Amino acid sequence: MFGAFQASRVNFGGLLWKTPWKLSRTRKANQRKRLKLVDSVIEAVAESGIKCSSLVKALELPKESEMLPRDKYTVFSAKSVGYRKGIHKVPKWTRITQRMNPRGF
Repeated sequence: MFGAFQASRVNFGGLLWKTPWKLSRTRKANQRKRLKLVDSVIEAVAESGIKCSSLVKALELPKESEMLPRDKYTVFSAKSVGYRKGIHKVPKWTRITQRMNPRGF
């Protein structure tokens, strides 16, 4: 290639954004904090007296303190070995709720 986007050894080296195979302590702590914040919002909305179907579903979800570490940091994946993969490998894992997994997995 020519010009500004000329191929270099770095470009030929593989993935540009490498994802670690496990979560660090700080990323786990941030995940727990995120789950607690979601729990507090759900409780506040429930106490305010608002009723809707999505709130009913949210109240059925387990709270952060009730979840197993396996459920906090991994999600079910039919394609992965052992049917689990790290939550940080899921796209938009900081924005979506992955609290319920199939039984036995």
